[in-house]
Order: sequence, then structure tokens, then C-alpha cells
Amino acid sequence: MSRWIVLKFGGTSVATAARWQTIAEEIRGRITEGYRPLVVCSAVESISNRLEEAIARAIDGDHETALAAIEERHRRLAAEMGLDADALLGKRFEELRRLALGIALIRDANPRLRARILAEGELLSTALGVAFLQRLGLDATWCDARELLEARPDPDANEGRRYLAASCHADFDPELRARLEGTAGEALITQGFIARDPAGDTVLLGRGGSDTSAALFAARLRAERLEIWTDGPGMFTANPRQVESARLLRRLGYEEAQEIATTGARVLHPRCLEPVRRHGIPLHIRCTAQPGLEGTVISAEASDGAAGVKAISARTGLTLVSMETLGMWQQG
Repeated sequence: MSRWIVLKFGGTSVATAARWQTIAEEIRGRITEGYRPLVVCSAVESISNRLEEAIARAIDGDHETALAAIEERHRRLAAEMGLDADALLGKRFEELRRLALGIALIRDANPRLRARILAEGELLSTALGVAFLQRLGLDATWCDARELLEARPDPDANEGRRYLAASCHADFDPELRARLEGTAGEALITQGFIARDPAGDTVLLGRGGSDTSAALFAARLRAERLEIWTDGPGMFTANPRQVESARLLRRLGYEEAQEIATTGARVLHPRCLEPVRRHGIPLHIRCTAQPGLEGTVISAEASDGAAGVKAISARTGLTLVSMETLGMWQQG
């Protein structure tokens, strides 16, 4: 049986050929260590927002410019990689145009259509990525996440939630593990953010869904480790962009990390922690721009249990209402 490890790479990590070179090196490293990597990728940086813009413009029948910008971004990346964009992405570009035209004709974008269009970001990035990895000599195989993850039925959810904020079971899945064991390739490349519903339609796991997808895959495969690769080396005692003296937190327990992620740290989506905590899978946060840094390790053994302030989080744009009455003198 394979020793599974899941590596997730975010939008900035898949945005340039140089970053994909780093991904290739990390995959080779894990294979050398005896692991079989499942690599979960986000859409290229800013593409999800551009797809949202294309949907909004398609409702007014003015989507061509937005789609052209999305195509051009991927063509530039393909050229960096020395790949043929038309051969690899032509059908995906056509699908985007067809879906956008459908919205333009009915002047509406229902959740089912939105999910299909927004899923294209991850499908585009991984189509380029796997071709580049193969060009570098890696034995890599592309997998469609919609064939691997099925959302839980939720009869009480409205249409928007069912298609745009679905959830999946995080139980160990021996059938999925056996299926991937039998899939060719030393490394498997798939998408974050997307899954299918019981009817086979494309659904999304909500924003931050790529972190969640990676955690779900780790849990369902009983992977030995989950690595989240992003543009920062880990969790800090405070926002390092605002506090120069902020220190990198090297080791955290699941509960500590959950609190920090929930109260404002953006390096990790809080929904990705429960699946790995349940199965005791260590989660490593790493930086694609500085792959030599160890980053933050989150696990059951990481916390010493001692009381103390680990980090300070801040949120802006909130309004505090303070009420004073004779019976509540200076109570805020």
C-alpha cells in the first residue's frame, strides 16, 4: 500500500512557471522519501475573481472582454511553461464561452451555472500544471476531483448553498484509497474547491475550498501528512504585515490553530482543520517562495498545553455598540 501525502498549492503558488518548478521539486522530494503525493491545486491567482466578473458581465451580455482576459492570463502562463495553450486548454475555453453565452441568453446566472463556470479556474490550472510536470520528467497523472469527492445531500439547504457551499464527509474512504492505489502515476494532480453532488452536477465547497478539499482528501485517504503551500511560511503571533516583531509559530495544537484561523489569520481556512484533527493527521504550512523554511506544524503533539497567549488577531470594519442606562452604569 502507498504512503499517501497530500500537498495543496494555492493561487500564488500555481501562477508562474518558476512556482511550478518548485512544486515539481517538492513532489520529487516526497517521492524520494517514499510517499505517493496527491497534489491539490487552486485556480491561478485572481482567476476566480475574474470568473465572477465574467458571470456578472454575462448577465448584461458583455462577457467577451472578461473571458478574453482569463484566456490571455492562461496563454501567458502556458508560454512561460513552453506549452501549447490551444492544445491543452482550447476545449476549456470553448466551454467557458458556451456557459457564458447561456447566461447571456437567459439574463440570469443560477447557482448551478455559477458552479460550473467557477470550477473552470481549477480545471484550467491543473491542465497546464500536469502537462508541465510531465514535461519536466515527472510521472504525473491528472484526476478530476468531481470523480473523487461527492457532496453530502442536504435537503434543507437552498439552491445557492447546495451548489456553491457544499460539504463532504471526512470519513476514511477505503474505496477511494483503493481506486487511487490503482491509478497510474507516481504523483496524482487534482483540483481543490470542486466536487460533485449525488446527481453528478458540479458543486463548490465555498471560498477557501481548496484548503478544505486537501484536508478531505487527507482524511479520506488516511494520509500520513497534509502540507498547505501558500505565500506565507505559517501562522504568526500577529499579522507580520502590521507588526514587525511578529514571530512565526513553529508548532501548534489543532485547537490553538483553529482559534487563530477562526479569529482572523488568513493563511489557513478554519474549515480544513477538523478533518485532519479527527484522524490525527499532522498539517504543515509551507511557503512556496521560501521552500527551505520549516513553517508551522499543527498536530496533536504540537502544543505543550501550557496557558499563555499564542497570538493576537485583529479584525477591522466592525462597529462596537455601547449601551449605558442607570442600571448599567459604564457597562459596555
